Amino acid sequence: MSTHVAIAILQQNQQFLMQLRDNIPNIVYPGYWAFFGGHLEPGETPEVGVRRELLEEIGYAPETLSHFRTYDIEGEMQIIRHVYFGDLGVELDQLQLNEGWDMGLFSVEQIHQCHRYSERAGEVRPLGRPHQKILFDFLSEQGL
Repeated sequence: MSTHVAIAILQQNQQFLMQLRDNIPNIVYPGYWAFFGGHLEPGETPEVGVRRELLEEIGYAPETLSHFRTYDIEGEMQIIRHVYFGDLGVELDQLQLNEGWDMGLFSVEQIHQCHRYSERAGEVRPLGRPHQKILFDFLSEQGL
């Protein structure tokens, strides 16, 4: 059985907001940089779900979110990712991190390096593999 999640690519000045997932062994991609978003509730559409998750996780959802793609990456634990994108219309200090270890804006260069330093973790942490693929696809489509 597949699990459906809705995630968001939020961008500001060609930088992309990412969440450093908690470093808890029983979650998917512990201690990795990933997108904000999460599981859909029963009967919830992906667009409603991504907005709910963003509000829960960072207290923010952009006015406009557009569907990018849906990913069913083989070998990825039967997770179907509904990916949306929109502008991050506020500064980072206006977001409230309610879930995760840290958050930060990734430059295009950091995305290609597949890692970024986290102040809170005090070390460089990797970007999750499915998140890399999604970002590479998005950057390619945007001509970045």
